[in-house]
Amino acid sequence: MSVNGHKKITSDEIHLWFAFPDEIEDESLLEQYRLLLSPDETERHQRFYFPKHRHQFLVAHALVRTMLSRFSGTAPEKLRFVKNRYGRPEIEAAEASPPIRFNLTHTDGLIACAVALNHDVGVDVEDMERKAITPGLAERFFSGPEVEDLSHLPKPEKQNRFFDYWTLKESYIKARGMGLSIPLEQFSFHLKDNKPLRISFDPRIEDDPDRWRFWLMRPTRRHKAALSVRSGGRTAYRLFSKKIVPLWKAHDFACNIIKHSNIL
Repeated sequence: MSVNGHKKITSDEIHLWFAFPDEIEDESLLEQYRLLLSPDETERHQRFYFPKHRHQFLVAHALVRTMLSRFSGTAPEKLRFVKNRYGRPEIEAAEASPPIRFNLTHTDGLIACAVALNHDVGVDVEDMERKAITPGLAERFFSGPEVEDLSHLPKPEKQNRFFDYWTLKESYIKARGMGLSIPLEQFSFHLKDNKPLRISFDPRIEDDPDRWRFWLMRPTRRHKAALSVRSGGRTAYRLFSKKIVPLWKAHDFACNIIKHSNIL
């Protein structure tokens, strides 16, 4: 599959593209990525001290620009962004552009970008080999029911479940576009094996759990990913995932979906 060309997106589609920065080393391709950056992005790119972080930033921004170009019809280098009051970037409003929403995330070894039409979307990826899980981490960030659930799990299962909660909670607050102004302990995910994935809210959070759809995924052995979408109704979404080398190639990516709450 070519990553070039304009593709229409419909309101029941979610597109999730993954890039693996450690596999992208061709210098001529990286130079093309640099040419896509805005002056502000170029300045931010050059400020990173470590080459690894500069490389990750470059691939991530090439990914988001080429992905948004494909679904908006605007050349990747011509896309312009604005930020909301909490710092979340959005495509600068243009009368001729479709109302595309997107979210970009990255961790060691993996970058992901999610795109939807009209609906708020958030994605999070985490490297489970990178973060040390200490006894107090869940108590600090998770809700009472989530902490209670973790407390009853045998030790080998705790880390796996911790990252289930962590990625889901991060994807939700990113979809809301309000960052950590939403306290993580004021909403809970429920992960019972025989039940669909769902969320509940503390009365202090004004939100409707029935409007949200979630996916929990395992894109690689070492990575967890979660996707949150604010639905406009009882939409049965179609999720399309691909592995991408921006400006070069793409193919379907069989991302292992562990659990979801989609209406089928």
